[in-house]
Amino acid sequence: MIARNPPQRPAAYAEEALVTAILDGTYPPGAALPGERELAARLGVTRPTLREVLQRLHRDGWLMIRQGKSTVVTDTWRDGGLAVLGALVRHTPDLPDDFVPNLLEVRLAMAPAYTRAAVERAPEPVATILQDHVTLVDAPEAYAAYDWRLHRALTIASGNPVFTLILNGFAGFYEQMARLYFADAAARAASREFYAALLAAARAGDSSEAERITQAVMRESIELWRRTNEAA
Repeated sequence: MIARNPPQRPAAYAEEALVTAILDGTYPPGAALPGERELAARLGVTRPTLREVLQRLHRDGWLMIRQGKSTVVTDTWRDGGLAVLGALVRHTPDLPDDFVPNLLEVRLAMAPAYTRAAVERAPEPVATILQDHVTLVDAPEAYAAYDWRLHRALTIASGNPVFTLILNGFAGFYEQMARLYFADAAARAASREFYAALLAAARAGDSSEAERITQAVMRESIELWRRTNEAA
């Protein structure tokens, strides 16, 4: 059931409430939403505000609006886009169990490519940020913040802004999950070795080695995450 407690920005509240209701199964894929009058009353917003929100959710892939028919919830995993991804990561408690492993698989597919490109295009700036790992405090929070900063810098240095846009979709959530990952001392040790090896590759301007190192470590991170969660 949708909670009726709109804040100062009714459209933002209504969008958040509807996304939550979709993710928690109140309105599962294929379900028809109530009519505008009823839904606006449930949410405590005006019908023009509701229409604005529904159009936005339709554009982002959450809903299918059909003239003269009920508005239907889509399968967001199949029909959603980057905006859906950003909303998903803001709703951590409602994410499926395999979301993080799937995210790590995506990182495995992307990170070697943008790391290679970054070392090819800008080895000195890459080496500069990697040098910072030497003074990194041995704590999950420090590693999480640094790892986010490093990977974002690598996407920017790669010269392909789409990599950065995709990574930015996980802002906040990335560090939240990384803190859990880096709570394992073995994960921090593996990353220290990764940063050092990648630093050497960047200093040598060896983009192929940077790609190889990154691919190996991304694979290892998936296994570490799975082992950590199986033990929990």
